[in-house]
Amino acid sequence: MLSYLLSSQLFWYVVAVLIGVKLYIKLTTGICKSQKKLYGKTVIITGANTGIGKATACELARRGARVILACRNLEKGRKVRDELIKDTGNSNIVVLHLDLTSLTSVRKFVSNVIRTEPRLDVLINNAGAVGLGNRQTADKLAVGMQVNHFGPFLLTCLLIKLLKKSSPSRIVMVSSSIHTIAQFDLDNLNAEKSFSEAEMYACSKLANILMANELARRLKGTGVTVSSLCPGLVATEALRNIPPVLYTLAKILMFVFAKAMGEYLQQYTIKTPVVTT
Repeated sequence: MLSYLLSSQLFWYVVAVLIGVKLYIKLTTGICKSQKKLYGKTVIITGANTGIGKATACELARRGARVILACRNLEKGRKVRDELIKDTGNSNIVVLHLDLTSLTSVRKFVSNVIRTEPRLDVLINNAGAVGLGNRQTADKLAVGMQVNHFGPFLLTCLLIKLLKKSSPSRIVMVSSSIHTIAQFDLDNLNAEKSFSEAEMYACSKLANILMANELARRLKGTGVTVSSLCPGLVATEALRNIPPVLYTLAKILMFVFAKAMGEYLQQYTIKTPVVTT
């Protein structure tokens, strides 16, 4: 069977197509050429201990920012902090606990930030997950919607005063192009009527964009810029909670079609490390 497959013209045609797609994606990936430094700026990144959040934290630290890693797992967060300090030469990196499945945790995090940070220049709502299942948090909210939207929504609203004080400042919502398939039903945000993992994720990403658009309107003239973005298809751990068979298939597809984390980081990286005092 294997020898027949390897000798099949169709097999090699498919392989050639996949290689061509991979090369096309690699060659057409944009590269940010900005060399702007961020000395004196403070940045919060949620979900910064892995994936896109970690890559973003690394680059902003390399550019000289004070980076606050907002992580649910403090042990992993501290390991990443030590790694980033070693890689970037920037020791101005701290880890604070933030569990988006708990609105109490969000409020504690904000209270800590307001108490210890005189300014906040950038808030990046990066943390997100899929495959969390049809269950509710202690706040009686669907866990997928709370992690991807309700938690970041509360976090952002509670930090707006500090962002205004620090203007010009910026809020960034990391969304996804999957929002285009969302069937937004305000009466089903907590899966009151039906549940679909994909649909909930899509709705949460659409909610991110709607939030960003409305905040941008309300904050016009305050010096606070609000943006939402789709980072593209990146090989992260965001799908780690889906069933093993689907995760294996997703990893294969990611290998072909997605940007590896190293390639994603290369889009934005400054080649020389910076050292802050």
